[in-house]
Amino acid sequence: SKFWYYMHQFRKMKKTTGEILDCVEIVEKNNRIVKNYGIWIRYQSRSGTHNMYREFRDLTLVGAVSQLYDEMAGRHRTRPRSIQIIRTATLKPSELKRTNGMQFAKKDVKFPLPHRVESAKRNQKALSDRTFTTVRPTTYFN
Repeated sequence: SKFWYYMHQFRKMKKTTGEILDCVEIVEKNNRIVKNYGIWIRYQSRSGTHNMYREFRDLTLVGAVSQLYDEMAGRHRTRPRSIQIIRTATLKPSELKRTNGMQFAKKDVKFPLPHRVESAKRNQKALSDRTFTTVRPTTYFN
């Protein structure tokens, strides 16, 4: 497998001399804060092998890797079996390289709510005179 292939390159250890004792998923300490993750990968395409660096924003590293697989499948038609994750890192806002992540790294980030539709009134009967109207709803509030 790929694990023993890379283990042999790093530590001169073969499958016959090594033994896997435990396989545990690493759990995030605080999964309520959005973090920036950088992921270095190598993937096999139809034309050859490529190295790539991607940045994702997610609550956990597992979520960021899941985004990576979805994006690579959508943009590059790459299957998960042909993607090798070389390295992952949690990035500070000053370490971001891509503009998509930089726009959320500012202190004064605002998320506008354009075109909101008012929900139905709670104490309103199911079919009242305000259920149907001839005027379109106003969805833009400036």
